[in-house]
Amino acid sequence: MAVDFGRVLTAMVTPFGKDLAVDFQQARKLARFLVQSGSDGLVVCGTTGESPTLTRDEKIELFRVVVEEVGGQATVIAGTGSYNTAESITLTQMAEKVGVDGVMLVAPYYNKPSQDGLYEHFKAVANSTNLPVMLYNIPGRTGVNVLPATVARLAQIENIVAIKEASGSLDQVSELRRSLPDDFAIYSGDDSLTLPMMALGARGVVSVCSHVVGPRIKEMVNAFTAGNTTLATQIHLELFPVFKTMFITTSPVPIKAALNLLGYQVGAPRLPLVEATAQEKEIIKNVLASLKLI
Repeated sequence: MAVDFGRVLTAMVTPFGKDLAVDFQQARKLARFLVQSGSDGLVVCGTTGESPTLTRDEKIELFRVVVEEVGGQATVIAGTGSYNTAESITLTQMAEKVGVDGVMLVAPYYNKPSQDGLYEHFKAVANSTNLPVMLYNIPGRTGVNVLPATVARLAQIENIVAIKEASGSLDQVSELRRSLPDDFAIYSGDDSLTLPMMALGARGVVSVCSHVVGPRIKEMVNAFTAGNTTLATQIHLELFPVFKTMFITTSPVPIKAALNLLGYQVGAPRLPLVEATAQEKEIIKNVLASLKLI
């Protein structure tokens, strides 16, 4: 299955109102803004979208409004994975009916399956849909690492076409690139590792920081793909402080604080996450000011 999700994808936050209900109108505005800011695609209801605290109905409505707002102009990838295979299948099939362009499946968290269990889980969900699938490996949150050998097995399934790799290990990225077909896309799951990972053959990034510095991230990625590694490195180093600041506490807490400071009313996170502290907000404000964003 030949699929191009794009190079710069934004893991979109989920806007909440003061009552912490999903603000679907603000989600439309944010989706439009992100596409205008250089995002080739949007990942909806991923980690940054606070997927564990969203109901199934909220997720489906978010998929629907984002497809309605930017579908055809950017790829819309639905975060439909969870620790429950049957639930992941149901949500994936519902997302397909809404008209998304693909799904992202996080490694099952908390129940810590074996590599064989991971393979069977991803295979079952992929076989339940005609949509292209992006795997999502983030051991720091899930408690399990999807090893390169397992990804290579999964790559033999026709509609599993990409992975968002957030293990933080460049050695693992090297192993992935060595063992996967050339057309299997690897995406950085860490903003600060985008450039190093592209040097190892990654296609691009599923970004958090593109909410606030999307045009510069797009410029960095384009510079690298055009062979201008000097400019790409220069932009990476310029953006490095914001890359690190947006993870000074659990994501998406800092990026929501940043967006609110910039006037995009995305609200507070839902419990068990809490808003950034006054000290954290000051750090975030200072880094935004240093880049002349405020």
